[in-house]
Amino acid sequence: MASESTSEGKGGREGRDDKKRPVGRRKQCKFCADEAIKIDYKDASLLKYFITDRGKLVPRRLTGNCAKHQRSIAVSVNRARMIALMPFAVTGA
Repeated sequence: MASESTSEGKGGREGRDDKKRPVGRRKQCKFCADEAIKIDYKDASLLKYFITDRGKLVPRRLTGNCAKHQRSIAVSVNRARMIALMPFAVTGA
């Protein structure tokens, strides 16, 4: 009765290996798939899909963009913000 050890180990982390995440298909970059779509800072209707309702950029793991096009979207959004085509942040409640 002095020291009974449990099968859980440190902090109960033993059973975590059998709960693996489901493996799904990776999203393909919209701009790599269709060469006709160009990223332009003046095209606010295209850029609005890559910012949240709070005005923040959506990460590439959610949008499926490649690194090259995600950087170009970030530059275009920042340029559009500078000339007041897109908001820096949403004001009000």
